[in-house]
Amino acid sequence: VQLQAFGGGLVQAGGSLRLSCVASGRTFSSGVMAWFRQVPGKEREFVAAISRNGGNTGYADSVKGRFTISRDNAKNTVYLQMNSLKPEDTAVYYCAARYSVAPGSWFQRKDEYYFWGQGTEVTVSS
Repeated sequence: VQLQAFGGGLVQAGGSLRLSCVASGRTFSSGVMAWFRQVPGKEREFVAAISRNGGNTGYADSVKGRFTISRDNAKNTVYLQMNSLKPEDTAVYYCAARYSVAPGSWFQRKDEYYFWGQGTEVTVSS
């Protein structure tokens, strides 16, 4: 599976961005998809994940109520809608994928994912 993330950019605090991640290769609909983010000098942290059937989602506490993850299996794409952005959301955002037998499962640890995109940079100015 190859993942390509895009949609990052510069936005003012309180604004919105939508990130997209397009998957190619093996069957996208078999995969749990997630977004992580990383700032220099810090560990890559979990942001959100969605089960392969789209029925279950999970979020980091820091983004709950502001970010929404969704997927379109017909387009092999997962999205991260980010609203009410804060300067502390500034980071490089990575999409990740893994296979899962259970249709409703999702995962939070970065070592549970084995496919990664190249990252897209989000900068939120105050």
